[in-house]
Amino acid sequence: MPETWILLGASSSMARAMARALAERGDAIVLAGRDIADMEATAAHARLTGAPSAVVARFDARDPGTFQGVLDAAGDGVVNAAVFVGSMPDQSAIDADPSLIDGTVTDSFTGPARFLQMLAPVIEANGAGCVIGVGSVAGDRGRIGNYVYGAAKAGFHTYLSGLRNRLTRSGGHVVTVKPGFVDSAMTWGIEGMFLVAPPEAVARDLLKAAEKRRDVIYTPFFWRYIMAIIRSIPERMFKKMSV
Repeated sequence: MPETWILLGASSSMARAMARALAERGDAIVLAGRDIADMEATAAHARLTGAPSAVVARFDARDPGTFQGVLDAAGDGVVNAAVFVGSMPDQSAIDADPSLIDGTVTDSFTGPARFLQMLAPVIEANGAGCVIGVGSVAGDRGRIGNYVYGAAKAGFHTYLSGLRNRLTRSGGHVVTVKPGFVDSAMTWGIEGMFLVAPPEAVARDLLKAAEKRRDVIYTPFFWRYIMAIIRSIPERMFKKMSV
């Protein structure tokens, strides 16, 4: 049975790297996002480097009317999905304009979750399929610098855990990915960045986790230990820190 990967947020640097890796191993790809021209270029490259099919579909997390078209583009066979969608306005901008919370939560949690609710019955009917949900280390603990984005990703992590519990029963699988700092448009220009990972390394980690049916991974791996330390700090101390 043929397999197809849907990449939501396909204009992100991580998604582009994932598309290249999938093409090289001969998988079909649906690139879904808002920047059609960018995705068309990625699709053309994927077809040249081994993908039997690479098509583009419009996806906007804030427009549920775009969701079914993405599923239709995947066609028959086993359908997998990797979710790279999210937005992270400066916390100071959100503090000045709380209405920005709605878009942040929709982009980073509820929009992708609503799409995956539509995909879940397809995976159950096929008895196979993998979802890779890209969250963030920001979801492990609320921090003064990005607590709205962190809250959205924490919600997405919990959603993915429940979806994993559901799909495991029919042969599907869900991987929760918690990246640290990745070289991407979302992190450009942010002060205090360190240990920034190249998107190609993250893509390799994602595919390896899917193959091994891992439940939760941090990428790069050392973020597991960094976040374990951060989570262990007592709240009375943590609330005085600027981390």
